[in-house]
Amino acid sequence: MRSMQVGKSDTHHRRTNMNKKSGLLKDIRDHRTLYLMVSPAIILFIIFSYLPMMGIYYAFTKYNFYGGLMNSPFVGFDNFKFLFQGGSKAIIWTLTRNTVLYNLAFIIIGNSLQIITAVLLSELSGKLFKKLTQSVMFLPYFISFVLVGAFVYNLFNFEHGSVNALLKSIGLAPVDFYSHPSYWKYILVFFNVWKGLGYGTVIYLAAIMGIDREIYEAADIDGCNIFQKIRYLTLPLLKPTFIMLLLFSIGGILRGQFDLFYQVIGNNGVLFNATDIIDTYVYRSLAVNFDIGMGTASGLYQSVFGFVIIITLNSVIKRVNEDYALF
Repeated sequence: MRSMQVGKSDTHHRRTNMNKKSGLLKDIRDHRTLYLMVSPAIILFIIFSYLPMMGIYYAFTKYNFYGGLMNSPFVGFDNFKFLFQGGSKAIIWTLTRNTVLYNLAFIIIGNSLQIITAVLLSELSGKLFKKLTQSVMFLPYFISFVLVGAFVYNLFNFEHGSVNALLKSIGLAPVDFYSHPSYWKYILVFFNVWKGLGYGTVIYLAAIMGIDREIYEAADIDGCNIFQKIRYLTLPLLKPTFIMLLLFSIGGILRGQFDLFYQVIGNNGVLFNATDIIDTYVYRSLAVNFDIGMGTASGLYQSVFGFVIIITLNSVIKRVNEDYALF
């Protein structure tokens, strides 16, 4: 009797799987034009996102440039041991701390200013001034980090920098910014927020423009002032957009702005304790030390950490409000 039940259960599972497969094939046949349109994106995603995952194996080898991957000795977790050796003073904790703290500052300060700016712009009545302001704010987004790095250097250079020239003009001693790491956490956060302010503002402004105007008209009839409408209508209705952008940002919390840090800081070892992040460390491992195994191990740690964070945060949001979760 028990064997008959097991046989029926296996048959049921096979039929269910066959129905799913036939359902997928039928859906592809019925919507083949749509699948054809999306297929280039899927192919590119597979080529540039999934196929490179095979390189994870590098993290467990001492890569031999002459023998190639197949002739590189397998070293197990030795590359990870190097990252984590030293206990609480291990290099990976310094890199993780810097990367997480910088990204948290970028996310919190950046999103706060973007929301405030978007709300203020939405309340402006002059269309020409509003569009001009958006264009001016959006412009830094298109500026290369190479130019940002050159601009920062000309501002904070010890001998000829504009900031030191200003300090000298008011009788103060010049500051050697490139020898003092403490200044750079503020400088880097400022320029990252400045560069992304316009882009984020446009996203939030588009979300505000999508809110039904009848809601605000009803609030006007009820006698609500502008601050009450912002507090009780605009900000709560922006919550879905904010949570979605927050999830995307948190998912990459261990992926720092490599272009910003590399172009602004470069290879200035004096500043590494306060400005070195995982991305710049991986770059130096590959380009300077030629240690592919170490760089891949750092990148794998980075990816797994980010994956765990996004799954955890999405689960928390799903428990609070399922509508706001990504999946």
